Amino acid sequence: MDAFNRYAPFIREYIYSSGWQSLRGVQNAAADAIFNTDANVLLTASTASGKTEAAFFPILTLLDEDPSASVGILYIAPLKALINDQFQRLDDLCAMEDITVTRWHGDAPQSAKRKLLRNPSGILQITPESLESMLINKHMEVPSLFGDLRFIVIDEVHSLLRCDRGLQTFALIERLCRVAGCSPRRIGLSATIGNPELAAAMLGAGSNRITVIPRFERCKEIWRLSMAHFYNHGPQADAATPAAGNPLPLEAPTDTAPDNADPGMGYIFEHTRGRKCLVFTNSREECELVCQNLRMYCREKHEPERFLIHHGNLSASYRESAEFDMKDDDSLMSVCATATLELGIDIGRLERAFQIDAPFTVSGFLQRMGRTGRRGNPSEMWFVMREEYPESRAMLPERIPWYLIQGIALVQLYIEERWVEPPRTGRMPFSLLYHQTMSTLAAHGEMSPRELASRVLTLSPFGNISQEDFRTLLRHLLETGHIQRTETGGLILGINGERIVNDYKFYAVFQENVEYHVRSGSEQLGTVVKPPPVGNKIAIAGRVWVVDEIDHQKQEIYCTLVNGIIPAYFGDVAGDIHTRILERMYRVLREEKVYPYLRPQAAARLATARKEFMAAGMDSHPLVNIGGSMWALFPWLGTYASIALERFLKIKCAARLGIRGLQSHRPYFMQFSMKASAQEFFSVVKEEVAKDFDPLDLVYPNENLVFDKYDEHLPQELIRKGFACGILEIGEMRRRILSWPGIPQVSE
Repeated sequence: MDAFNRYAPFIREYIYSSGWQSLRGVQNAAADAIFNTDANVLLTASTASGKTEAAFFPILTLLDEDPSASVGILYIAPLKALINDQFQRLDDLCAMEDITVTRWHGDAPQSAKRKLLRNPSGILQITPESLESMLINKHMEVPSLFGDLRFIVIDEVHSLLRCDRGLQTFALIERLCRVAGCSPRRIGLSATIGNPELAAAMLGAGSNRITVIPRFERCKEIWRLSMAHFYNHGPQADAATPAAGNPLPLEAPTDTAPDNADPGMGYIFEHTRGRKCLVFTNSREECELVCQNLRMYCREKHEPERFLIHHGNLSASYRESAEFDMKDDDSLMSVCATATLELGIDIGRLERAFQIDAPFTVSGFLQRMGRTGRRGNPSEMWFVMREEYPESRAMLPERIPWYLIQGIALVQLYIEERWVEPPRTGRMPFSLLYHQTMSTLAAHGEMSPRELASRVLTLSPFGNISQEDFRTLLRHLLETGHIQRTETGGLILGINGERIVNDYKFYAVFQENVEYHVRSGSEQLGTVVKPPPVGNKIAIAGRVWVVDEIDHQKQEIYCTLVNGIIPAYFGDVAGDIHTRILERMYRVLREEKVYPYLRPQAAARLATARKEFMAAGMDSHPLVNIGGSMWALFPWLGTYASIALERFLKIKCAARLGIRGLQSHRPYFMQFSMKASAQEFFSVVKEEVAKDFDPLDLVYPNENLVFDKYDEHLPQELIRKGFACGILEIGEMRRRILSWPGIPQVSE
């Protein structure tokens, strides 16, 4: 179809004024799906491919032809920063047609919100948490706001497919449509979708519409990829082994740093000079430490400070300053960042991204690399893998460079198979069930148990939860005062429930730490957890501060800037890793393949790791004797299957095999002492796993399980069931054990 001529006149004028020469494949394909079907649409295309315009050009055209009597488009994004960024783009697009674009989140202007309530129209941009708040606090306005809602656009939808926050979003969409009496089409946008068909099913659940995935010819992906390796201290890996090639023809990086203080930091410092770059880390703690180190290099080299910082615990002013600087094409500043800059915020022309150590997911790798390569340039990422120099007496597991192997596996999985993590299914989200039950009662007031169940239990995220489970939850909430019965037998919020629902933190389903606001004079720096005593130092905003005063009642810390480098603490936890990544790590160590993006020291380090791997016989069996009665088990399983295996060995096998002191270095290996032989180990483990055991057997007696935000308000039987049946990957664990050899040739 001729999409351009089908667009509304103001859309065509916008395209002309923007200097576009032609429409891209994704835009033609999206137009065909949106104009010529009544289906939901899952739109997957690379970063900076024009997905936003691909969705909004036909959507706005349809609304121009048949105006909505309420808000016509609801745009949901996971970050306020993404909403603010897209607001400007959409506002410019809609200005000439006088279509209202309204932001609705905690930092958005109240005047615009009041105006929308008086005259619902146009596009509303919102986060999942603000939508939750709206359904509770603006419940009576929902029908007028959304009664004629035509489209719901979910940006960066991949970020919502593996977590409770995503399930919350889909539950809220269903609740909104029921209250407003509307049936909008859903449009999901993402650059990194694993198993698109499964993602499409999740996107359309409860909508009574099919979901189509437009197909189009994609541009050839061109990457500039480099992976370097450094020991933090001591001699570096033997660089005599040449890399297979130089994938960075415009600038060949060296494996040297300006001094020996921290070779990895020196390497990044040298190769960001005179460029605008992003330096990604896997945690806020690491982000702070990296920024401190790089700023120290600036001072020691007598260079102007050229490193900014961006993560979720910084104040809005710090984050927005970094974002503003990134959008300046003439800027030569670099930003140390976490996943907060991983999603689709426009950061202009960016020369390259650095990744310190390996990210946890293929999706994260692609999103971070996708920050570069805009405006016709190839995407460019430089990995910097670091480890402590192994002592001569270090045992086998400590001599494997896990981050280096993981980074190679992530890259190879996508290059070879175009594999990306699929959505997580099969969960039993009882914490979210509590949350949506309380939210529904807060919004609707008194309801009978039957009516409450019909509103909550029928939401698509709760398809694996039975009516008996829900009755168990309601009985517990009545006993604990979170809900109560009225004289007529209805259910309302109880005193304890009102206390939770009325807290502004209720709207989010992700776990939040108790945080203290950090201030220096009139400047707000951000938030931290567990403040140190007065007189001690604290790390925030890429600098070090001495604590002058702590107000525990107001949860505020007052401090003064000092020099130095210290660790930060924000309560970060490691992300989960998919089994496919661990399996590809095994192949990286087993195969002889040469990867052209490895720098010489990385190639040399991989070569020594492969020798260790083969010498230990790890290519043919997962159990290695590392001296005396000490053993190391390499199951090559992802996080949740690895947790299941750890519990299975302790609960089902330890007594029979004499296993003691099992320590899990999840998900890479387990270490323990054992009286039995390797042959006895495999025999017993296979025998036990073949039995028909209850998943609840893998929960320890009297174990106090609290994983998700609202678990503390649930009955223990539901928490245990949700963990055993919805988190532990027992089927994956069982298949792996049954594939193990019966009588391996174990190296002694």
